[in-house]
Amino acid sequence: MARLRYWKLSTDEFRQAQYDPKKVLVWEIKCTKDDKGTHFGVFCYRNGTPWEYTSVHGIVFHYNMIKRDEVEKLAKFLKGKFGGEQAEKGERVFLKGSSEIYLPKDIAELAAELEKTFEVSTELTVELENFSVPEQEKSNLPANKILPIPGQ
Repeated sequence: MARLRYWKLSTDEFRQAQYDPKKVLVWEIKCTKDDKGTHFGVFCYRNGTPWEYTSVHGIVFHYNMIKRDEVEKLAKFLKGKFGGEQAEKGERVFLKGSSEIYLPKDIAELAAELEKTFEVSTELTVELENFSVPEQEKSNLPANKILPIPGQ
């Protein structure tokens, strides 16, 4: 069985998805503000996000060309939903020890809230491991948005 990445999913496509949340390795919600590269992404790695030589568990976001006051607003929004201790490294903000979500409806709901609160368009990605062909067929995820990940 392979690792697969479903990418460029809409919030509605993701909301319809059906998969075992234990198979999620990482999910990301890319939030685009304009066509000049202004964006941020909210994500969560099941096995932790690298921080120097360790892994940090919890929700993380990265940003590009976002004003500091909006970064703080986003951090406050996410911390209010998931908790955690805020820590920064470059253009990444970690909510160390925050609660984590992996169910499609929860991730889609977060994407919808981000769209509304921050006036962004969203694109979702999820990477799954050991996701069999029968599971793919039952997942309600579009087959034309699969990127197989070589290796293993």
